[in-house]
Amino acid sequence: MSSRTQQQHSIYSEEEQLPQQTSKNMGILLAGIIIIAATMRSPITATGPVIEWIRLDTGIGHTMAGLLTSLPLIAFAAVSPFAPRLAKRFGLETSLLLAVIIVTAGITMRSLPSVVALYAGTAILGCGIALSNVLLPSLIKRDFPLRVGIVTGLYSVSMNIFASISSGISVPVATASSLGWRASLGMWAILSIGAILLWLKQAGEGRKRMLYVTSQSETAPTRLLTSSLAWFVTLFMGIQSFIFYTTITWLPGILANQGFSSASAGWMLSLMQMISVPATFIVPILAGRTRDQRLLTTITSMCLITGYALLFTTAPALVTIGVALAGIGAGASFALVTMFFVLRTNHAREAANLSGMAQSFGYLLAAGGPMLFGLLHDWTQGWTLPLLIQISLAVALLITGIQAGKDRTIS
Repeated sequence: MSSRTQQQHSIYSEEEQLPQQTSKNMGILLAGIIIIAATMRSPITATGPVIEWIRLDTGIGHTMAGLLTSLPLIAFAAVSPFAPRLAKRFGLETSLLLAVIIVTAGITMRSLPSVVALYAGTAILGCGIALSNVLLPSLIKRDFPLRVGIVTGLYSVSMNIFASISSGISVPVATASSLGWRASLGMWAILSIGAILLWLKQAGEGRKRMLYVTSQSETAPTRLLTSSLAWFVTLFMGIQSFIFYTTITWLPGILANQGFSSASAGWMLSLMQMISVPATFIVPILAGRTRDQRLLTTITSMCLITGYALLFTTAPALVTIGVALAGIGAGASFALVTMFFVLRTNHAREAANLSGMAQSFGYLLAAGGPMLFGLLHDWTQGWTLPLLIQISLAVALLITGIQAGKDRTIS
């Protein structure tokens, strides 16, 4: 029996032991996945375009401003290992409801007129997003075993569309509101409250459908820490996260240094994320239909390498092309690593554990990125060295992606 056939067989074995949901309930579940995905980047990407406003209003330096993006990543690293245990104890749906409640609390707190509340709220919302990051791929593997690529694509599209909207409207909202940048950050509580209302029903259903069931496929635990494949997936996760979060933090500053206005730089960041949307939808479908994803990882990495190289130019047209290519690479790399959690494992519990490991170590690697780039900018008074680091990391992403993309599973 082939590895892919064995994987599908284990999925069916697990699924047969769970109470089956109706088509209506599955539609509500899919809507819940999409709205939770919408809350997973928008509160973070809202920060980049107004980070200079925050810095000038609060008196913090570039390094401390970078911490506003690093804090959620530190929270991702700290909380991710505990997400599978939380789901095992309370159920997957209830854990996801808790996740969006925590996000809402964090968004509300960081909108208060206090620098301490700004940083504390940012860390808290990062804890909630961390739970969603780990558990959503596992839920998709459990409830949509034959549509993993399509559902992962929809989840990724929702995340990136709202991340793009968040970047694009931050400056206009800050300009129009008497609350300034606090309005730009605080308005995303509306979206997370909507997610809470939708997931209240799912939490009730989750008490009947627990993620972790006893099945033959799960009797032998996988030793992730000794699996080279698990570490390649983890490195891929960390590198793509480092590249993405440093970009959404400092791309507006890089473009402003080249003569773009604050509003134009914000919209360029929005363009980067919006243009990634087709990649985040198409790549999971292609990855799910192929046994080997090495070609996809090569194309993805080349988009990133070329895109960041073009940011060295001063011609607006070439810079725009560079931003677009970086957006395609960022969207495709995130979609690929999300699919690796599913394709490189044999059942939902294993997917949750790999996701937890990859996101814990991966985000720990990425957490220093925004602060490091702020420090390098203060030191060099320019963006040349940070951009060279981005290109080097894209090459490293290619190397790890070739290994993670091979047709095999961690067991």
